[in-house]
Amino acid sequence: MQEKADPRHNARVLSLQLLFQEEFKEKHQLKQGADQFSHQVVSEIDEESNYNRELKDSLIKNFEQNKESIDKIIEKLAPEWPIAKIATVDLIILRLAILEGFILKITPPKVVINEAIELSKEFSNEQTRKFVSGVLGNLYLNQNMYLKNNDE
Repeated sequence: MQEKADPRHNARVLSLQLLFQEEFKEKHQLKQGADQFSHQVVSEIDEESNYNRELKDSLIKNFEQNKESIDKIIEKLAPEWPIAKIATVDLIILRLAILEGFILKITPPKVVINEAIELSKEFSNEQTRKFVSGVLGNLYLNQNMYLKNNDE
């Protein structure tokens, strides 16, 4: 896979990888330090990769505290897909997009949707791309309905 030059895209990729690692450890109840991306690998990405540190830090910092409300939005948007049945990488792509574009409003929603589709192309498959596109497109068209009660 060839690295893209866009620092914001690279920040999303790095965030996805770090959050996937945490989710994987949690799901499989791995002990701290067990078969995880080494800090050396992450620091190499840090040093060598052209990424937007502010975006990555904001996504990582705000992810956990917003995960529950984001999951409620996803459950409303895709009721036929329980959270536990969505592949981890696909779920994190959706969570990051909703966080960045609809909750934190760091990036315009249309840009975030396109980025989520790109991430799904890079890290998942064609069906995921359609799923991500459908869920986020529905959220974009119906923001008032899905986002109004999530300020709890």
